[in-house]
Amino acid sequence: MQRLFVILRTFARYRLDELLAKLPGAGRIVWFLRLVPSLRTARDLSEGQRLRLALQELGPLFIKFGQLLSTRRDLLTDEMADELALLQEKVPPFDGEAARMCVEKTLKKPIGECFSEFATTPLASASVAQVHAATLISGEDVVVKVLRPDIEKVIHQDLTLLKKMAELLENWLPASRRFHPAQIVRDYTHVLLSELDLMSEAANGSQLRRNFENSPLLYVPKVYWDYCTPEVLVLERMYGIPVSDIATLKKEGINIKRLAELGVEIFFTQVFDHSFFHADMHPGNVYVATSPKDEPQYIAFDCAIIGTLSQSDQQYIARNLLAIFERDYRKVAELHLASGWVPPDTPVHAFEATMRAVCEPIFQKPLSEISFGQLLIQLFRTAGRFNMEVQPSLVLLQKTLLNVEGLGKQLYPNLDLWETALPFLRRWQQKRLSPLRNLKKLKKKIPEWMEQAPHFPELVYGALQQQSTAEKREQSLRKELSQVASELRYSRIQLKWLSIMLVVAITIWFTYVTDKI
Repeated sequence: MQRLFVILRTFARYRLDELLAKLPGAGRIVWFLRLVPSLRTARDLSEGQRLRLALQELGPLFIKFGQLLSTRRDLLTDEMADELALLQEKVPPFDGEAARMCVEKTLKKPIGECFSEFATTPLASASVAQVHAATLISGEDVVVKVLRPDIEKVIHQDLTLLKKMAELLENWLPASRRFHPAQIVRDYTHVLLSELDLMSEAANGSQLRRNFENSPLLYVPKVYWDYCTPEVLVLERMYGIPVSDIATLKKEGINIKRLAELGVEIFFTQVFDHSFFHADMHPGNVYVATSPKDEPQYIAFDCAIIGTLSQSDQQYIARNLLAIFERDYRKVAELHLASGWVPPDTPVHAFEATMRAVCEPIFQKPLSEISFGQLLIQLFRTAGRFNMEVQPSLVLLQKTLLNVEGLGKQLYPNLDLWETALPFLRRWQQKRLSPLRNLKKLKKKIPEWMEQAPHFPELVYGALQQQSTAEKREQSLRKELSQVASELRYSRIQLKWLSIMLVVAITIWFTYVTDKI
């Protein structure tokens, strides 16, 4: 209850009641928040700024939730989403000795048996964990990521409160239901909790490293599994230039235009070739190797949040984007219906007309000025009017694309994302339809079919037996139904004669009584 009071008091102090007051039916919530004792503040700030500051003050989970909520531009205003995107994970570090003790406790041995050096002053500190430089006994330079003490308990408590608050909001404020607050909390709970398991982050990093093994595009640090636990992660230490430090990149002679183009290529390779993409590629998690200069290589950190797409999701995104670019809005509507993203009773012509109204103004601009990410947002936002339920995987994709596009524009303002993306999408589509590719898929299935081949006669015999049994049951059922029908006809005849006899008897009795009178 104490934590709930702190949350309500913070909401009241930043006047979030005024934000809610704009929604119809919010009177009870607004009235309740205004009863909470607090010092009113931030009068000159926008709604987005007040919400950001409130979440920032409430701590790690609310900061992380605000960051994730900022990706739901299909639900929020641009001002609100932009403000929430400013939430930073940089928080004061916890005591380095506490980190050392945590490492010793989780590895169950003195730190000197694992590391010849361990710096108690952290290299970086975030809301969930912090990172220390170290050197293994074997001599390799590494970084050690350590969860904050008691962070799991705090986050679980706050998640429970968030779920209850979202449910109350939907019950008390019907207008909020179109934003699906409870669904948003549910969708992101597994994302938030995955960051508490550093073994999961290690596995993600290992997979991403394998996907780009020997690739000049992206380097992912090696995981030292012998020193990894759910509370501690040990990775190869990498040296590079933060991708946001454009001045240093230029000073080092890095080809900035090529760097921006490679970022786009990495994103689409992850999404459409690997179906496994780093979903938290903000500038703090991306560095650039200092060599080579003309074909620079990215370095990716922090693989806690990973997105995956099914084949149907990939098809949905690729074919819709291609259809939108070709202004085939009828095709867009048909694809939405065929994929099941909108209800089957959605009028195709209405969806087509809506998509045309949304996209045509966008295409009046030069291609270099069209935001790929914003177009995706418009696609989701428009589909939402037709009760499309946006899947978490697509939300992560949208967030990542916005990060990549924003990063690319920051590096090279004249970057034309379409110039890279559309040829990639077309090549990917052609590759999927390639007879050679389908033949390779067929070849992969052959061993499985060969393994099942000896059982084929038995399966056929079993199927025939089942069919024979089913036919016998059907014949028996028909016989029983025929018998029941015959009995019903006989009963109907009996009932008919019984009725006639009853009428005759009543008539005779009535005549007899009348004669006596």
